[in-house]
This record gives sequence, structure tokens and C-alpha cells, in this order.
Amino acid sequence: MSQPSFSPYSRKGWRSLSRPARQLILTRFLRSIAQGALAVDFTLYLKVRGWSAPDVGLLLMAGGLVGAALSLLVGIVSDRVGRRLFLVVYETGLMVGTALIIFFPSAWVLVLSAALFGFGRGANGSSGPFAPAEQAWLAQSIPKQRHGTVFSFNAGLQFWGMGLGSVLAAFLPHLIPGVNGSSAYLPLFLLNLVIAVINLFQILSIREVPRPPMRNPETSEQRLEDSQVSRRENHALTLLVVVNMVNALGVGLVAPLLPYWFNVKFGVGPTAIGPVYGLTFFLTGISSVVLGGISERIGLVRSIVLPRILGVAFLIAIPFMPNFGLAAILYVVRSIVNRSSMGARQAFSVGLVRDQRRGFAGSLNALSWSLPAALGPALGGWLIGMGSLIWPFIAAASLQFGYVILFPALMGRYDPGRQHRAAEVQAKGPDRLSDRHR
Repeated sequence: MSQPSFSPYSRKGWRSLSRPARQLILTRFLRSIAQGALAVDFTLYLKVRGWSAPDVGLLLMAGGLVGAALSLLVGIVSDRVGRRLFLVVYETGLMVGTALIIFFPSAWVLVLSAALFGFGRGANGSSGPFAPAEQAWLAQSIPKQRHGTVFSFNAGLQFWGMGLGSVLAAFLPHLIPGVNGSSAYLPLFLLNLVIAVINLFQILSIREVPRPPMRNPETSEQRLEDSQVSRRENHALTLLVVVNMVNALGVGLVAPLLPYWFNVKFGVGPTAIGPVYGLTFFLTGISSVVLGGISERIGLVRSIVLPRILGVAFLIAIPFMPNFGLAAILYVVRSIVNRSSMGARQAFSVGLVRDQRRGFAGSLNALSWSLPAALGPALGGWLIGMGSLIWPFIAAASLQFGYVILFPALMGRYDPGRQHRAAEVQAKGPDRLSDRHR
């Protein structure tokens, strides 16, 4: 008899999750606080150090490319050797890299650390190139029927963490009295260092349950069935890669450079931008949790596509606003409707394959996102450097509209809610037929 399914955002629902699931969610929440502060302050820190828009875009691109290269390897290997090791390596490396920036803030240290750990990319608590292992571990720790709700709850907490970090970003450069310039951003990196230390101890405290070894099919019929299932999974993953690349390029064109763009367009700094980002992430967290419950009724595909249609309209309107206040309002609303589907997207991708291939699926998902998202800031930074503050938004909106068209067209058949309803109809068919003859 199956256990009752509780909403994870209720007290009973939270306690019903396994300890590894709770620990992984809390770890990512803390990490999102640090990344929320970086999302606001890091590009402004680079600007204070004299970096131009194209330079900032190239550094953000480097972080995306490194993440894309490593994530594919991490996902594949984690399916075989486990996931815990990779998160330990990530947090340890993050500690070392952040400490080097604090004590030896040379250009090469900054470039290396930022490229390896994606500083300033606003990764919503993701563990960078090691995210496929983390995502697969979380999926393994919760029942499949709860993926949509739990992943949306997890995304909501990440957004709240990003919001808290964004609010902190408004104050961090002013914490040290009398210090100006790049040195004023020292508290930003101290925050990241402290959270990395806490998360390392959290991950070390989680016991990873050994997964049963993969067994080769014993009979020719089993081998044929396994091969057919793998081909169906590979086909679904290929389609997902295509639509993700379109979306990621559209997001990467604008999102990582928005604080820089706000500064160039309206002359505002972290004191103004931080609270806007904070409000955005807090409200997005609420909408993500709400959407998690709705996704169980309308299906994951509709939960992903419908909000993003509105997001495209708001995105293309932002650069035409005459002042920071109106542009900020549009940005907040756009982010609420656009980012709220993140948990549904994660649940959809991990549901396309069996447990023993979730690391691989997570890697492809991360690669299809990281590679074009890495190219986006370089192109967006080049356009801003050329004096164009509108075209990056038009190009980004066009690509994201393409994603809205492609996702339901190519991925609609893989919606687990749709498949479940079809199975129910098929199961009830004979009963209904027999009822008519009674």
C-alpha cells in the first residue's frame, strides 16, 4: 500500500521527505543565498575594477563553457560511482576559489574562480557543472509521483534564497566603513565562503544509499526490450536538447548582464538593483510553489509553456521603459511568470529516463542549457558595448518565443500527466464497455 503524498511545503509533507532529500534541498537553499548576492553585485564589482561590457560577457561565457564541458562528464560518471563525491568536490573547490579571491584578488585568480564556479550567472542554487549529480541524487531520494511537487518546492526555496541574497547585495558593499572601490565588495565573497563551508559539512553528513548495480538483461527478449526503452529515452533527450538550446540562448543574451544594463541605462547601483532582485525572487518563489500544485492537475508541459508566453511579452517591453521604476516593475512581473516553471522543467527532464540514467539525462540537460547560455552573454555584452541597449532584448524575446512554440510541439507526448491520463482511460475502457452491456 502506497504512503499518502503530502505537499512538501506543509510541516507533515516536509517530514515525509527522506533525510537526504531534506538535506539536499537545504544545501541548495543556502547556496542560492550566496548566488543571489553574486547575481546582483558580481558584474558591478567587475565594472568597478574597470571591466567593459564585452569583457564581462566573455568572462560569463567562459563560466558557461567550463560548466558545459564538465557537466556531461559528471553526469555520466555519477551514474556509476555515485553522486555525493561530486558535491564534496564542488564545495571544496568553491571554498578554495573564493578564499583566493579574498586574499589574492589578482586578475587570473578572479578569472579562474569565476569560470569554474559561474560567479554572477544567477544559477538559482545550482552546484555548477556538478548539478547533474545533485539533481539525480534528489530525484533518487523522492518517489517519482512526487517529482513535480517536490521539485517545484525546491525551486521555490531557491528563489527565496536568491531573493534574500539579492537584498543582502544592496548592503554588502557598504558594510565596511570608509572603504570604496572593489575592496568594498569583500563582504560579498566572505558570504560565499561561509556558506560553502556550511554546505560542505552538510553534504558530508548525508549518507548516500548505494544503488543496486546495473544488470545486463539475461535473455534476448529482455535485451531487446531494454534496447527499445533506451532508444525511446535517447530520442526524448535529443528533442529536449534542441528546445533547451533555443531557450538558453535567449535567456543568456540578457539575464546575466541585467545589473550591468540597468547601471548603463539608468545609472543605478546595487542599492537600487538589490531590492528589485530580492522582491523578484521572493515572489517567484511563491509562484513556483503554487505552480507545483497546479502542474499535477494541468500537466507539466502546460505548466512550463503558458507562463512563458506572458514572459516573452514583458521581456520585449523592458528596454522601451522611460525610467528605472517602470523597467523594474516589468522585470519583476516577467520573472515571476517566466521563472516559476523552473521546478516543472526539472521534474520533466528527470522523468524522461530511468533512475540509472538520470545523471546522464541531467548532464545533457545541463549541457544543452550551459553551452548556448554561455554564448549569450558574449553576444549581449558585444551589443551593449556597441551602444545597443534594445537589440539584446528583441533577440532574446524572439528566441524565447521560439521555445514556446517548440516545447509543446516536440515534448508534449512525453508529459507524464498526459501519459497517466491515457493509461487510466485505457484501463477503464473495458470496465465502461462491460457496464454498457450489463
